[in-house]
Amino acid sequence: MAEGLFRKAVAGRREYAVSSAGVSASQGTPCSHDTAALLKKRDAKIDGFGSRPVTDAILSAATHVFAMTHSHLHTLETRFPQHSDKFYLVCEFADIPNEGIGIDVPDPIGMGRRAYEEVAQVLDVAIPSIIAYIDQTTK
Repeated sequence: MAEGLFRKAVAGRREYAVSSAGVSASQGTPCSHDTAALLKKRDAKIDGFGSRPVTDAILSAATHVFAMTHSHLHTLETRFPQHSDKFYLVCEFADIPNEGIGIDVPDPIGMGRRAYEEVAQVLDVAIPSIIAYIDQTTK
């Protein structure tokens, strides 16, 4: 979901290359039905998506890496300390209403469509702050 919404947010900006990988992802799993429905409703594309595990090669190619949770961030820092200067939380720069700054993005798996909408609302606040941070740090 985050990849699709981020792609939509930076559509037309050639300086952005957006991809995703998971700290415990399997290879090639399609996005969930609820994620696909939410992205379609929001006119966000994720054509051909298949999950993939994070690797050193993926991280080497990245300028910024945004983890969904503190646990994911810790796992990345433990497994790939050589890239730790690229690691951030998705909500590190966003003040999520009634939650604060630096929260974990909730995991909606198995929680129903409403949970996916709630995650999208968190990402709606976080993504603009991520883009602003990237724009400030890459000029």
